[in-house]
Amino acid sequence: MGVANDHHGNRPRRRSTKVSILAFVFLLGLSQSCPVSAKVFEKCPLARALDREQISSRSLISNWVCLIMAESGGNTTKVTTLSNESNSYGIFQINSKTWCREGRKGGGCNKACEDFLTDDLAGDIECAKKIYRDGGFGAWKGWVNKCKQKTLPDLSSCWK
Repeated sequence: MGVANDHHGNRPRRRSTKVSILAFVFLLGLSQSCPVSAKVFEKCPLARALDREQISSRSLISNWVCLIMAESGGNTTKVTTLSNESNSYGIFQINSKTWCREGRKGGGCNKACEDFLTDDLAGDIECAKKIYRDGGFGAWKGWVNKCKQKTLPDLSSCWK
């Protein structure tokens, strides 16, 4: 039994297995390098996560929540390109010029910037604490513009 010809009398072409495998490997690699989904934190789940990761005393967590909402809206995968050609990454908008390096470990936090784009906040919080020790909340323009000397989020209902 032979292979049927198409309506032009030509034998159908088989796709190259090699090309199919290469395409699969490429797409698999692409899916591994890109965040699958963004987590956008709301106020109370964010406050509880920050408390669980011991970012600071509870008395300061409202400042952290305000800072995060001002910087990223709680979006763990936010990337912002700045006028100085650096980028800020993740929920804390950690900057590639000083605190991390794109594509490799480095900077003040010795992290790859892309590490700050996951839903796991442990590394982000570790780096944010270093930034805070270096410059306080004033190191973040979002906090200065939207939180400093302003009414901070009421988190009292978050601890119940």
